[in-house]
Amino acid sequence: MPTLIDYAEASDEVRAVFDDIKRSRGVHDVNNFWKALAVQPALLRRVWGNLKVVMAADGALPAEVKEMIYLAVSITNGCGYCIASHGAAARKAGMTPEQHGELLAVVAMANETNRLAFGLAVPVDPAFR
Repeated sequence: MPTLIDYAEASDEVRAVFDDIKRSRGVHDVNNFWKALAVQPALLRRVWGNLKVVMAADGALPAEVKEMIYLAVSITNGCGYCIASHGAAARKAGMTPEQHGELLAVVAMANETNRLAFGLAVPVDPAFR
């Protein structure tokens, strides 16, 4: 089990990041992922900064789509923590049960065909380049 740094025992540097996470997400405490990263304050600060740029910033993709992509990658990578976290975030952003079902079907189909193409060493068609 990793060491989890709670706010009360955190350094000023970690508290500043925790405060930004809480403010940005409108939560009273940070989740365990951030508490685990807090053992290495520079890593915590970097990952949170990158996550804000990719996931929280306004862009061409709406939050719901970003969370659904994150969920799909987490499923493929087998990260139970990320599946739970980003599944909840995707539902909060508007993902319906029907969309979740389709997402799972796409993830399963992509994994099957990816493995077949890789295993068969299928050459890429010139039209796809």
